[in-house]
Amino acid sequence: MKVLLTGFDAFGGEPVNPAEEAVKMVSDQINGAEVIKVIIPTVQTKSVQAIEAAIEKHNPDIVISVGQAGGRFDITPERVAINLDDYRIKDNEGNQPIDTVIQADGQPAYFSSLPVKAMVKHMNEHNIPATVSYTAGTFVCNHVMYGILYMIDKKYPHIKGGFIHIPYMTSQVVDKKNTPFMSLNDIVKGLELAIEACIIHDKDIKAVGGEIC
Repeated sequence: MKVLLTGFDAFGGEPVNPAEEAVKMVSDQINGAEVIKVIIPTVQTKSVQAIEAAIEKHNPDIVISVGQAGGRFDITPERVAINLDDYRIKDNEGNQPIDTVIQADGQPAYFSSLPVKAMVKHMNEHNIPATVSYTAGTFVCNHVMYGILYMIDKKYPHIKGGFIHIPYMTSQVVDKKNTPFMSLNDIVKGLELAIEACIIHDKDIKAVGGEIC
């Protein structure tokens, strides 16, 4: 089995991106599966193009993209991506689409095909804070998640795919008072456990994981 794991480069004025740093540190082998790691640009179209090139090269069974969600307390596998680009800030090449459809022939939204609740349970059981998220935002993270699931829908039906958001890492919050963070080592451990859950669980588990509002 092959798992393609991608992480974004730094954006939004941050000197680093914990997604890039953590992805680089994830083990090359997890529960018998080969983990292929690729760093992608935080750029609207080029991000998905880089992932598709890696899919064509490596023919993975699972594709997981990782992105930074500054302000979140825990690791959050995303459940849904929407067919909308609405960027509050510019990406790394100055793109700032507003109220723009990502794919004209795509669904209004796609649900992750990863076992997100099993991923959360597996992380929690190993003392890594994690919850299911129901919004991947409207920036490049959502664009990439939607792009992965669109490609699966249209071209790669044998692949399972989705997205994981992670908090700031410790060094990023030195000058950000009262901002949640997680150590890089715990982020890496959480990602490895999430990948392991994807390998173990062909289908998701039934478990409480929704939100009231």
